[in-house]
Amino acid sequence: MRKKAVMALSGGMDSSTLLLRLLRENYDVTAISFDYGQNHKIELERATELIEHLKENNQTLTHQIVQLSSAMNLFESALLGDSEIPEGHYEEASMKATVVPNRNAIFASILYGTALSLSEKHQCNSVVALGVHSGDHAIYPDCRPEFYRALEHAFSIGNWGSEQVEFVLPYLDDDKIGILRDGLQSCVELELEFDEIYVRTITSYSPDQDGKSAGTSGSDIERILAFHAIGRRDPIDYVKPWDDVLANALNVERAYRDESYREQLTKLQYQVTRLQGTEPAFTGQYWNEKRNGNYHCICCDTLLFISSMKFDSGCGWPSFHSEHQEANITRIEDRSHGMLRTEVQCSRCEAHLGHVFNDGPRAFGGERYCINSASMNFLPAE
Repeated sequence: MRKKAVMALSGGMDSSTLLLRLLRENYDVTAISFDYGQNHKIELERATELIEHLKENNQTLTHQIVQLSSAMNLFESALLGDSEIPEGHYEEASMKATVVPNRNAIFASILYGTALSLSEKHQCNSVVALGVHSGDHAIYPDCRPEFYRALEHAFSIGNWGSEQVEFVLPYLDDDKIGILRDGLQSCVELELEFDEIYVRTITSYSPDQDGKSAGTSGSDIERILAFHAIGRRDPIDYVKPWDDVLANALNVERAYRDESYREQLTKLQYQVTRLQGTEPAFTGQYWNEKRNGNYHCICCDTLLFISSMKFDSGCGWPSFHSEHQEANITRIEDRSHGMLRTEVQCSRCEAHLGHVFNDGPRAFGGERYCINSASMNFLPAE
């Protein structure tokens, strides 16, 4: 008998990816969508379209829409009423207007009850699967790990047969980018076309009457940036062309992160990484560092170099003959100060690191990464 899984299918990107994962892992899936009076009911249409598409592609699963609008119209949320959906970055405090009180507890309770019933009927174990992820934690308290630990404990002591049911939250420590990459893997293994799956999803809380998003709300921007990060164009239609909504999302992200960097970095670190500054030679804390360890981006913690790549060039700045394979450092032509040089930036957060020159050790390819100490955080080996 196939393993049983009960999951919430919103019609959004995260839950749709979770559905693919469960099918990939050979679960017998019961997908439940909730009509809770949300303004963006098009997500229920997209969920239904996705289910039909999967069935047409030889996937077996059960789908049901549960009606909760009469109960949840008592709740206050921008998703339920006439309030404007906030625009801007996903993690801005204004996004709290989109919180629906106790929504995930209500959904999880129904899912858990369904899983208990399936376990009893078929005398098997079941899982309750949800697509919550780390990007939700800042705004949505009912997406945090401690919430689900407490909820699972409460359900287990409040039901007979709870030993047959467990929560599965595979994306709890992941982000939208990791979720899309998991979706890519599932599509390959299930022999599904990636764009044909994700064109049948929607993330917008405020689409127009044709189901198109302006691409300016926090949830849209997070989605757009995730597709961009994996090198793909979002297959859904936006009100404006993809290049326009992507440019807006990148600008919003840049402005939001800049505010964060001003708070988290020292004046010198900000000057170097965000304004392409350079610390004076022989003044940086790592130029003469000889301990074993790893050098990470000071802004986003990406691993850039390891100590075995460091050498003494005598230039007064930390020098490395190679970059770590995970770094994927970006190179940019730099014609400032009347010179032609190659600037190097962190590929993840665009932090200015320094420059790369062709006077490094020949045994390692002949390059020298001349890097500002202020752009890095050194973690000594244990």
